[in-house]
Amino acid sequence: MYTSHEDIGYDLEDDRKAKNKKTLKPHPDIDGGWAWMMVLSSFFVHILIMGSQMALGVLNVEWLEEFHQSRGLTAWVSSLSMGITLIVGPFIGLFINTCGCRQTAIIGGLVNSLGWVLSAYAASVRSLFITFGVAAGLGSGMAYLPAVVMVGRYFQKRRALAQGLSTTGTGFGTFLMTVLLKYLCAEYGWRNAMFIQGALSLNLCVCGALMRPLSPEKVEHCPGAEEPCALPDYSTESVKSGGPLAMTEEQDRRPGNEETVCDLQTRECQGQVHPRKNVCAFRVLKTVSQLTVRVQRGFRDWHSGYFGTASLFTNRMFVAFIFWALFAYSSFVIPFIHLPEIVSLYNLSEQNDVFPLTSIIAILHIFGKVILGAVADLPCISVWNVFLIANFTLVLSIFLLPLMHTYESLAVICALIGFSSGYFSLMPVVTEDLVGTEHLANAYGIIICANGISALLGPPFAGWIFDITQKYDFSFYICGLLYTVGILFLLIQPCIQMIEQSRRKCIDGAHV
Repeated sequence: MYTSHEDIGYDLEDDRKAKNKKTLKPHPDIDGGWAWMMVLSSFFVHILIMGSQMALGVLNVEWLEEFHQSRGLTAWVSSLSMGITLIVGPFIGLFINTCGCRQTAIIGGLVNSLGWVLSAYAASVRSLFITFGVAAGLGSGMAYLPAVVMVGRYFQKRRALAQGLSTTGTGFGTFLMTVLLKYLCAEYGWRNAMFIQGALSLNLCVCGALMRPLSPEKVEHCPGAEEPCALPDYSTESVKSGGPLAMTEEQDRRPGNEETVCDLQTRECQGQVHPRKNVCAFRVLKTVSQLTVRVQRGFRDWHSGYFGTASLFTNRMFVAFIFWALFAYSSFVIPFIHLPEIVSLYNLSEQNDVFPLTSIIAILHIFGKVILGAVADLPCISVWNVFLIANFTLVLSIFLLPLMHTYESLAVICALIGFSSGYFSLMPVVTEDLVGTEHLANAYGIIICANGISALLGPPFAGWIFDITQKYDFSFYICGLLYTVGILFLLIQPCIQMIEQSRRKCIDGAHV
């Protein structure tokens, strides 16, 4: 009902590829083997990136004491880091198409680590905007998107469960990084703590190294041959498993391109009798030529995905999904950030110190991702139905939160928020159902970009509402209302498509 692959450049070429794929044996790593290493790698990426970002409240207190700036200005450091991590998603798709997931994640780990280390020497809050908000946020985005996409590539039957298990790293990371940063700040000071965290972030490079491309080991029976012949070993690391990238790879192996590479190799062999300088020159020329072709191909795929005739924005269901994402993430971030102050306003600090409400959200968030992912993978259950039910539960909890004024009632609502927000693990699966595997990187990049805008603007908006009304109630009501509108867009769009299809059938029948 919701799958709309035909809206994204589906043509007769796809039919021919589908027929060819029927003769291929399934890849041994799909839903098993190295696929679980992808889950482990993504799990640690979520711990190091999302977990550390959820624990930035520890550093925010240190920055307030160090620089003596307003709370609003200082809070932008954390918001920039969280927002940029997600907002750069569409642009990271260009790196993935050009360099592959492995190289993109490794470079992201280096940039993220550099951002943490440089932030340890920051002289002002505005310096942190650049070193931590922009640099560390950009590195986080470069490591985060490949971690999500690679899990989607390696799983078919257990995609929802695999994404759920990998994204539980956010909850575990929140606990671990909060304890770690508190200890490091108390023992060594916040500057040395950020330096140590930067060294720890280098493990993102290890996680990226585990993201090896899904090399084809399939077998195709050649016509007129008794023995099967192996397919060419395409060692691409792109997130696309077929579709445009497969076409470009075939184009790159056409006689024209093969002649160029063969000429270079021939010249290199002939150059063995010439001075070593000529051999080195041919090797450099060969490398530059291959890199140029790779960059051009990656940019062409990225550009066509966003702006070409096969643009993702021609899929109206996907556009409605983007609109939903603009308001969904703030409903999760705002309670997480502002609950400590809400508790103090209700004089519940003593009870909250024993077992913080944010810890309840984090714990149930872990269980929600695993359970919702496992339920969505059941044959008789629709992923979309699980996704929508969880959304309705979350928006209902947001509306009820301002009405609760006791610790017990707030704990129940926080448990609902944490469990229902586990639908985040289903977002890559839902995105793939809408656009197909070959467009997953670009499409999911747009979705997390919309989530990043929500994360960037949501908490400051709630603080602004509090400055005006001296209450957080209206910010929850407004966010809940906008969130509801986004959900309704997801529900109405399929109905509109069905009406249009019926109208087209009636018109075609009238012409006949």
